[in-house]
Amino acid sequence: MKYYEVLFTLNPCTQDMRDVLSAMAGDAGFETFEEVPTGLKGYVQQALLDREALDAIIGMFPFADAHIHYEVSEAEDRDWNEQWEQEGFDPIVVDQQLIIHDGRHLGGIPDDGKYMLIEIDAHLAFGTGTHDTTRMICSELLKRPMKGLKILDCGCGTGILGICALKLGASECVAYDIDEWSADNTRHNAVINQVDDRLTVYCSDATLLDTLPTSFNVVMANINRNILLADMNRFHQVMADGAILILSGFYENDCALLTDKAQSMGLSLVSERVSDHWACLVFQR
Repeated sequence: MKYYEVLFTLNPCTQDMRDVLSAMAGDAGFETFEEVPTGLKGYVQQALLDREALDAIIGMFPFADAHIHYEVSEAEDRDWNEQWEQEGFDPIVVDQQLIIHDGRHLGGIPDDGKYMLIEIDAHLAFGTGTHDTTRMICSELLKRPMKGLKILDCGCGTGILGICALKLGASECVAYDIDEWSADNTRHNAVINQVDDRLTVYCSDATLLDTLPTSFNVVMANINRNILLADMNRFHQVMADGAILILSGFYENDCALLTDKAQSMGLSLVSERVSDHWACLVFQR
């Protein structure tokens, strides 16, 4: 997968401006950022960069004295989780029930059966459980009965969400991601966690849903706001009666827009939660 590296120069350059710009730029397709002294570097798949949306975002930037300049260049192929691959990541505890850990960080991982354990080996994919959005969706799964349910994981990244549902007793999971590395990494992590016999992974976008012959009891999508809005009709068409739709990957100020879209299709809002300005919405059909 080819990426662009976009250097954003901010004047003045403050942490608040960096935070707001990174949140807003997600709507133009950006997936990850790193801070530099003069602003930010952002990374976006070449096929997904929306320059018109990016220019519009800069035009509506909510800091009156801000001046933003950006330069686009082709990024070298790189491992987006390089630090984690080399060093691993510290175990993440969700609701005192789930521990997500790297295989290199086995020290201190309890084996007393109190926690459900998910081991993640991140290779060229997004999502190791460190992000608020991943943790919130895992939390939603933990508080619901999963036994025997059919699960759909949209934009699966490393596969954490589908693996979590399967380890909670779901009967099967279909997962997809537009990034071929992510799809491969999800398959790899499914093997590590011994759920590969119940997980089917595709490298695709949401058009895949037009071809699936089954419906799902739980549909999960941890993707940016614009893709969620564009794909929600497809999510809805594969939801069984009574199914839930769990959405995250967006900021709390986007909740109203996404809720309006979901309710226009007849979905009911079940819950809304926020963590560090990131939001998670749950709807039911």
